[in-house]
Amino acid sequence: MNWTDERVERLKRLWAEGLSASQIATQLGGVSRNAVIGKVHRLNLPGRAKAGGTQATARTAPAKRTTSAPRAPNFAARTPAGAPTRTVTRPLGATLVTEEVEVEAAEPAEFKAPSNVVVPMSRKLSLTDLTERTCKWPMGDPLKDDFHFCGSESADTSPYCKYHARLAYQPVNERRKAANISAAARA
Repeated sequence: MNWTDERVERLKRLWAEGLSASQIATQLGGVSRNAVIGKVHRLNLPGRAKAGGTQATARTAPAKRTTSAPRAPNFAARTPAGAPTRTVTRPLGATLVTEEVEVEAAEPAEFKAPSNVVVPMSRKLSLTDLTERTCKWPMGDPLKDDFHFCGSESADTSPYCKYHARLAYQPVNERRKAANISAAARA
């Protein structure tokens, strides 16, 4: 299939009308959806908003603001000093608007270690000393001479002792909670 000037112009027109790549391929005939997408990228045609209503693709160049375009709200004038703000780019009609939005500051989470945890005594085994019934939790830097494995008694179904198994196998909701807390602290 050759991309003639006439077919390229028709592709540009259909793309600007908002047709999907599949619909354009059907109308052009003799071309696949992937061929249409490839040609769109090679022509650097402007992207469109994604299906979730998120911001437009990164290929679109930010349009220069004209006096008729609506202005983004200015949160900087209303935000008290020291309140965190974040710059967000979002589509507003056919243009991308950059604006400052207020962000709630998250308080750092305090980690409290449980008081009923018993840390096992490490037998400090080397790799060659490990068996099926010993804990294989690595301890220290593998590049250092004092690197060793825990070596405590492990259950038949686990490569780790009870203590290290609790560290290795955390419930999903606890991991998500810890990830959300650390993400909020970074923001």
